[in-house]
Amino acid sequence: MNHVRSQFPVWGTVVDVDCSSAIVSGDDLSNGMQKVVEFCKFVDEDFSTYIDGSWVSRLRRGKTVIADCPADVREVWELCEQAKYLSDGAFDPWAVVGGFDPSGLVKGWAADICADMLVAAGAQHVQVNAAGDLSLRGGWFDSTDATVKPWKIGVVNPDKRQEVLKIFEITDGAIATSGSYERGAHITDPYTGMIAIGAKSATIVGAAGWLCDALATAVMVAGTDAARWFTQIELSGYQVWVIDRHENTSWSI
Repeated sequence: MNHVRSQFPVWGTVVDVDCSSAIVSGDDLSNGMQKVVEFCKFVDEDFSTYIDGSWVSRLRRGKTVIADCPADVREVWELCEQAKYLSDGAFDPWAVVGGFDPSGLVKGWAADICADMLVAAGAQHVQVNAAGDLSLRGGWFDSTDATVKPWKIGVVNPDKRQEVLKIFEITDGAIATSGSYERGAHITDPYTGMIAIGAKSATIVGAAGWLCDALATAVMVAGTDAARWFTQIELSGYQVWVIDRHENTSWSI
């Protein structure tokens, strides 16, 4: 089993990518990893709100319109529209200071693409961790008994970071957790324009990384009111696990 892991700074955080395969060489995996690193840099150049020349920064300043943006930016714009609709507007990248900001969706979107790039390069087991937004493919290979097992992803106690409160087992799919314990109170409630107070921590597990990422942000805004979203057919199969902000309790779907 050939194994490659890389940790690299991008998007104002550190992305951790782990992959292995018994069907391609270590060099093949390394080449695939290099393409992933390059792709992540391109994502930053297109979507960063801190790079003046990025397409998103130009959109925010009114220097361009979405129809004139490249395909990846138009795709993310459309996914943001879908997430806004599915969350009853609790996820709204247009209702932020400065204009359109897809940061609450784009890491999950990019993590999925990275994972699929590595699978295309021959990786059989992939974990892409973009600061709490994870895309997973093929489970992980346990060399001690030569078996493939689900990836085990823990969610920590936001008040006691050393304590893991919940573990999800995922073979193929995505998981995203949003909370104030990583970056402080950074999520804005689009309904009020104030800091979101719906939940202390929100974790979403499902097939698409972009949707898990966006919904985790949205549940931080809506809290228990978000439960009704998951009756929609588009969210069939998605799991939710939330730590309430106001009580020492959690709820799940």
